[in-house]
Amino acid sequence: METFNSEKLSSYRLNNQKIVTGFATYADAERYAEKFSGKVVEIAFRDGNDNPEITADGGLIEKKLHFFVDAGPEYKFVHSSDPGFRHYADDLQKIKAKIDRLSPEEKYIANAEIEIAEDPIIVLKNNHFESVTSRERSKYLKHAKVYEIAVALP
Repeated sequence: METFNSEKLSSYRLNNQKIVTGFATYADAERYAEKFSGKVVEIAFRDGNDNPEITADGGLIEKKLHFFVDAGPEYKFVHSSDPGFRHYADDLQKIKAKIDRLSPEEKYIANAEIEIAEDPIIVLKNNHFESVTSRERSKYLKHAKVYEIAVALP
């Protein structure tokens, strides 16, 4: 069964190959690789850079994970697909309720409504809720190293 959403995938050119990323699960990447004769690889975005590099530093393939952010020991990024995400869902709901009470101007100027609505990631600092962001924006926060599972196509 095909569950990857092609509209949410991103592609990059790297070393004469097309690299496709943005998979919701590791299994989706495997199915995509099988369907298009590709190879599952891990890529990294480092230092606020939107140019990926193929790596194994995040250990995603061994752990069968699709996404991981390393922003140092005090920060933890909890993706919506992570088992621990439910633990923080109450805080996320409180933020959403607060946003719903804001005027349209406040919503567009000072919040993370888009990040909450689509593929949310909760950012913790020293195990305390800090903010909500998206996969894309996490590349530019806290000097993070963002690791994603991808598929390399010939």
